[in-house]
This record gives sequence, C-alpha cells and structure tokens, in this order.
Amino acid sequence: MIARTTAPRSLLPALTGARILAVPAVMALILSGPNHESAYTAAAAVFAVAASTDFVDGYLARRWAVTTKLGSFLDTTADKLLVTGALIALVDVDRASAWIAAIIIGRELLILGLRGVVAAEGTVFPPSIWGKLKTNVQFIAIFLAIVRWGHELGPLRLDEWAMIAAAAITVMSAVEYVARFSSALSEGAR
Repeated sequence: MIARTTAPRSLLPALTGARILAVPAVMALILSGPNHESAYTAAAAVFAVAASTDFVDGYLARRWAVTTKLGSFLDTTADKLLVTGALIALVDVDRASAWIAAIIIGRELLILGLRGVVAAEGTVFPPSIWGKLKTNVQFIAIFLAIVRWGHELGPLRLDEWAMIAAAAITVMSAVEYVARFSSALSEGAR
C-alpha cells in the first residue's frame, strides 16, 4: 500500500522534471545538427521521449487521481519550455519558419497571461480539447521538423505542412481560451 501512495507523488514530478531537463539537450543537439547530421537523429529521439512523458504524466495523474495545482502548472510549463526551446533552435537551423514560431510562442505568452488573470480571481483554468490537440500537433510538427523526412509534397515538405497545421490549431486554441475567459479580462479592466 505504501508504494502505491508514494510512487505517484514521486514519479509524476520526475516525469515533468525530465521534460524540463530535456529542453537544453534537445536545443544543443538541434543546433549542432548542421555540422553533425546524426545530432538531428539524437535530438528527435530525446524530443520524442520528452514529449511522450507529457502523455504518460497526464494519464498516470488521472488514473491515480493525483492532480495538484502545482503539478498542473509545472506540466503546462514543461510543455511550453519544450516547444519553445525546440522551435527557437529549429528557426536558427532553418528548419522552422520564424513567423510560425512567433505565432506559437506568442500564443503561449498570451495564454500564460490569461491564466494569471484567471487564477488571480480564483477560477480554475482547465485545459480544453483545443489546448490538448494543440500540444499534440505541435509535438508532431516539431518532431517532423527535426527529422525532416522525404521530399516536398507540393510546394512544401511534410514538416512544413505540419507546422502550418500546428500554427492554425494554435490560433484556434487561443481564440477558444480568450472567448471562454473573456469575462475575466473585462472584469480586470474595471
């Protein structure tokens, strides 16, 4: 019995921490990729493992009914750090568009601010289906940009199409959150 109650409390933060610690490793591997092609393979592997911890972390937290405000905050922060760090490195090595990175990172900053306003009112800011979809599509697009498989599909490569899809879903997610919590913004203006 004791192992069951202590395992969730130690494993879940460890998964989130691993995702945060993976950020500089992923960035360093991507940035060294132009000089060492195998670095992209290593970056993709580290990124895939780190991204998968988000799913495992969420699944186990729900299954074990171990959710906390701090855990939720750290989980979303880890996702944002992983996505932002990878995107910045991918822009530097010309595997991601700066304008798509600006849309995705800008959305994260906007929603982070909105979360702060909503939390100050004591309101819960649960993730929506759009937020979850956004994270998964971003993870897929970033993974594809790191590995950059195949030839062009029409005017763009597969990873470029995936990045456009990620940017579109990112914008839809932002619109949904702002619409849902617009009352918090208007109340804060008084």
